[in-house]
Parts: sequence; structure tokens; C-alpha cells
Amino acid sequence: MDSRSSEILHEFPPFFKVYKDGRIEKLWSLHFAPPSDDPETGVRSKDVVILPECGVSARIFIPKINGPDQKFPILLHIHGGGFCAGSPFEIICQNFLNSLTAEANIIVVSVDYRLAPEHHLPIAYDDSWDALQWIASHSTRSGPDPWLNEHGNFGRVFVAGESAGANIAHNVVIRAGVNPPPGLDIIGLILLSPFFGGAETDNMYKFLCPSSSGSGDDPKLNPAVDPNLPGLGCRKVFVCVAEKDGLRGRGWEYHETVKKSGWGGCIEIEEAEGEDHCFHMFNPSSSKLGPLLKKLSSFINHD
Repeated sequence: MDSRSSEILHEFPPFFKVYKDGRIEKLWSLHFAPPSDDPETGVRSKDVVILPECGVSARIFIPKINGPDQKFPILLHIHGGGFCAGSPFEIICQNFLNSLTAEANIIVVSVDYRLAPEHHLPIAYDDSWDALQWIASHSTRSGPDPWLNEHGNFGRVFVAGESAGANIAHNVVIRAGVNPPPGLDIIGLILLSPFFGGAETDNMYKFLCPSSSGSGDDPKLNPAVDPNLPGLGCRKVFVCVAEKDGLRGRGWEYHETVKKSGWGGCIEIEEAEGEDHCFHMFNPSSSKLGPLLKKLSSFINHD
């Protein structure tokens, strides 16, 4: 046997290992759930292909419909997982988005962007941007998905993500400020346990995104150096951090950076005491989850 097949070149726990022969071993176990008609919440979900040319898909969630003319706010959800793991088809994602859809009475489109390192960054950012454009293609009521055509409120659109997905969500809304998607009014941005970089080099990010330095001079990692930050393409931002999360400080720093940027919107931040990273998915029995869902519902449904 070639000794290179077992020699580890890079190791980035808990996500993946890279062997000298080029093989990649993913360490993150995914537990998938099919789309469903959820009896607890009344939420229906289905899977759709949104970029046929590259196979990118999404899971759409819709709450109980009370009439043919009912319109719901639309939320583009971007999952976490270090840019290299996770899926909207994962059971923890399915459970949270069922709850959020029902609580906030919204349509959620959760994009299954292509994962690194098999697909180097910034492809996850591009796929997520294309998902927003796909949503916009329904604003004339003639897009490929009937749920969005018939029940989407394109004047009340939100972008949300957790962890690495929050980083992508922020950058999607930055891009929307530069190039607003036609037919959409992006009201707000929701960042849960957001991942942003520091001054030091993040070797995993640099490996996933060879075009990046992996350090604080990359605007995707450090919003403070992004000249487009004052034009963030939404009216308000909500950030949730967790007391025990190692990324807690980065979330607070993001909050202060946006406040001082000259952007004209409103930003608020809340900290979940006693909770850890992405508790809203990993700790569904948390006493903090119900209040968080109510907060998100209020943020989405009230100006």
C-alpha cells in the first residue's frame, strides 16, 4: 500500500482530514430527514432544484395556508457547518426551520450550497447569492415554484444563517447592497452564532478558499475592512450570540463594527446565557429556544 494513502497532510477537526494522496475524509456525520407535512406545526416542506446546471437544490418550508391570497414574508436560510459540512436536509435543520416557519408565519428557502473543500470557496457564497436571485425570479409571479409565486411577499424578504452560514448571509446582503436583486425588498439580516475571522490567519479558511489570505485583510472574514459595509443592503440586523460560544466575541465585534460603519439601518444583539454555539439547533430542549423564536418572529413581522 502507498504510504501516502495514510499520511495526513492537513487536519481540521471536527470537520475533515486531508491525506497526502489528495483524499479527503469528512468527519462530520449528517443525519438526513425527508421533506414532510409536519403534524406538530402544520408546516409543509419540499425539495427543489434551483441551479440545474450544477445541481444546487434547496428545501422550501411553508406554514399552514388559510386562503388562496395569503402572502408570507420570505426568508433565505443559509446553514452552518464550517463551509464544508451541514445541509438543509439534515434533521436538526429540518426541526429548527419547521419551528421558525410556524412561529414567524413565513416561507423559508434553505439553500444546499456546494461544500468545500471539494468545491473551493467562494462557491458557497456564489450559490447562496444565486439562491437569492432564484427567489427574485418569482417576484413577477411567474417563477418555477408555485408556493413562492402564489404566497410569497417579495416586499418583505430576510436573509439568515448560523455560524459559517451567518458569514455567507452577511456577504450576500453586502452584495445585495451593491447590486439589488430586482423585485425584492430585503428588510433584514439575521445572524446566529456568526463566524467572522480575526487578525490571525485562519488556516482552515485559507485551505477552503485558496484565493484568500485567511486573515483580517479579507473583507469576507473581516467586515471592518470592507468598503461596501456602509451600503449593507437591508434596513435592520439582528445578531444572537451565546455565552459559552468561542465565537461570542466575534459577534459582539461585528455588532460594534456595523454600528460605527455609517450604515443607516438598525442593529441589535442578544446573548443567550448559559448556551453554546448554535444552541438553537444542537440543544432543541433549551429554555432559550422559545424566546429566541419569538424574538425572530417579532423581528421579521414588525418594523
